[in-house]
Formats: sequence, C-alpha cells, structure tokens
Amino acid sequence: MARVVKVFRTLRNHWKKSTLAVCVLSYGGYWLYGKHCESVVRREACQIARSFPKQTLSLSPNVFRKANSLFEKNAAPILHLAGVEITVVKTDYEGQAKKLLELMELTDMLIVAGGDGTLQEVVTGLLRRPDQETFSNTPIGFIPLGSNNSLSPSLHFLSDDKVKNITSATLSILKGETVPLDVLQIKGEKEQPVFALVGLRWGAFRDVAARISKYWYLGPLKANAAHWLHTLKEWPLVRDVSIFYLAPTPRPPDLPSQKPARPNLLRRIVCRLKNYWNPPVKEPPKVEEPEKWEEQQLSTLELYIQTHNKNPVERRINDSLLICAEPNNFTVGEFIAAGSKKQKDPTVFTENHMELEASACRIKLPEGASGFYSIDNEEYEAMPVEISLLPRKLRFFISTERREQLRTQPQRRQKQPED
Repeated sequence: MARVVKVFRTLRNHWKKSTLAVCVLSYGGYWLYGKHCESVVRREACQIARSFPKQTLSLSPNVFRKANSLFEKNAAPILHLAGVEITVVKTDYEGQAKKLLELMELTDMLIVAGGDGTLQEVVTGLLRRPDQETFSNTPIGFIPLGSNNSLSPSLHFLSDDKVKNITSATLSILKGETVPLDVLQIKGEKEQPVFALVGLRWGAFRDVAARISKYWYLGPLKANAAHWLHTLKEWPLVRDVSIFYLAPTPRPPDLPSQKPARPNLLRRIVCRLKNYWNPPVKEPPKVEEPEKWEEQQLSTLELYIQTHNKNPVERRINDSLLICAEPNNFTVGEFIAAGSKKQKDPTVFTENHMELEASACRIKLPEGASGFYSIDNEEYEAMPVEISLLPRKLRFFISTERREQLRTQPQRRQKQPED
C-alpha cells in the first residue's frame, strides 16, 4: 500500500511530466493498434490471394505519378501471391502517363494505382492511340492511392481505412469481374481531346472547392469559411452560358456473353441454297438526317456535365450524359450550406436544379469570360468545348458485393428543364 501511495504522490508532484507521458503513451498505443489492424487486413488479403488459381498474366503497367510505399506494402504482395506477373511503371511528372500509354504495347490487363489525375492521364493516353478501338478492350483495374478517388465508390466499398480500400480493390482485380463505363470526350478548338470518366464542372462552387485547402487551419469550419469569404469578394456569383445539345440515343441491346452455337452442316447447306434461289431483297440506303442541335440559355451558379458512372450497373433506356445546372437565386446562407454538401459529394444538387440528358453538347461561354474547368478534379482553362459521349467504352474491374448493392438501388428519375 505504501508503494501505491508513493506512486500517486510522485505523479501529483510531477503532474506536468505525468500528463505529457500519458499523452505520449496514449498516442503511441493508438498508433500501434492501427498498425496491428493494418497488418491483420494485409494478412487476410494475402490468404485470400493464395486461394486463387495461379495465373500467368502480364499486367503492364501499374501507373502512379510518384513512388508510393502504399502500393508496395499493400497491393504488390497480393498480386505476387496470386501468381500475377506485373510490370510497374512509376511516373515522375505530370503528363508522363499519357506519353507512356501512347507507346505501350498491347497487354492483357492494365492497373492504375493512383488518384483522379493519374487515372485521367492513363485514360486520355489510351484513347488517343491510333489503335484505341482494340486497346480499349483491355480491362482496367483502379487502386485508389490519391487524395481524390472519385471513381472508387462506383467500383468498391470504401471505408476510412485506406489499407482496406487498397486491398479490397486489388482483390476485385484478381476476381476478374468487370463493368463497362462511359467516357466523355472533351475537345477544345485547338488542343487534343481530353477524356473523363466522371465529368466536367464549372462555376462558383468549383472555384471555392479549389481554395478550401488554403484554410486548413480552421479545421472543420474551413469549408463554410471558404464559401463565406468568397461571397465577400464577389456577389452575386451567377454566370451565363449557352448550351447546345443533341437528344440522347437509344441504348442498343447488350451483346450475348457467349457466341451462339454454330448450326450443323445440313442446316447451313439448306440456308445457302435458300438464299441462292430466293435472295433477300436489298433495302434502300437510309438517308441520314441532319443533327438537330437544341439551345439552352442558362444563368447558373454551377454547371456540371457528368456520366452515369456513379451507378454503372443501372439499366438505362438511352445512352446519355447528364447536364445539371444550379438555379441562380441562392442567398448567401443557401450558398454556404449547399457548398458544404458539395464538398463531400460534388454530384449532389439542390432541389430546384435543372437537369437534362443529351448524347453530346457544346458549351459556349460569353465573350470575356474566364475561369477554370474541373475535369475529373483536374484543372483546365475554361474555353468553348464540345463534349461527346463514348458509351460503355472501357471495362473496369468491380467488386461483386458493390455490384449487387448498386443493382438494388432505386432507379434515378430525370428532372426535366423548366420552360
């Protein structure tokens, strides 16, 4: 008992050192527990990888901008244990992935380990190739390593544990289940086209989102503070834009996964004789109708042109892109509240927004307009552009569990524009 009293007396006499020691030990224990949990997640993923049949695939390349230890620690061992031979290509500067994809030889599979910027570079480099029709059939795996991973929620379950997100994405690649994704082709007046999997964003909310990180010292209040300070510099934030668009095209039926069985020899001979004695009547060539571009004048705080890749397994009648625009009658309070929600999910729009579907569109900015687009969270100078939809252009690996969850989500309803 005397020892216990002596210990408590010592702690009381040296309370500053005792408080510091408790804080250090608490943080150290929390850090060690986190490392233990990460080790358990890696071990479970490696055990699952060993159960896969040995493969002799050539996966080339795994692309990311800078050397990242997260890939070597969490994804590479899983692929190695599954018997997958990979070629890792580390990019050192912005734009290098585009050049590498233009020179890369045809491969069985393509893995992108990085964020939105790396993924956009890979997709753009791939679809700029002369043989992109053949190369676009290559399945693509996406391992989220960046600060922004906008496509990940459409392909995998996400959690606050980054290691778990990486291992689950790697295992979904090994399982081999894929889903087709739409691609947006964005072409300016002079430059080569840029390709996007999520969408193009332009307006006041985008401008504020690009500056929120500067107010990091405000903690959880940084988003609200950034929007409020922006209103002090400029208000109202309404922008005028002209949109020309084509109506959506009907979606063709899905091709069968397996080729139909070839008919027997006798049936083939009968069909050939029938076509010889009674040849089918040739249909007259169809006259192509001129494209009917419709115009929509918008006055909005934000314009967002996006794909349907948020739920890639949703059954749709038409192949289309979405044109969404916020109303122009926000108050300052409503602007701050809406901006905080868009910080978490930029695809969330207010109740009175305008939405329409199109197969292609053209953005015409007023003379003297300036600013920037965010194309898959990458910044580009705002200019008149034409955006075309490439429906189901690329195949990405998807988690089976995530596919089933997306399939059970209710079908979205299109919001028609107001006259």
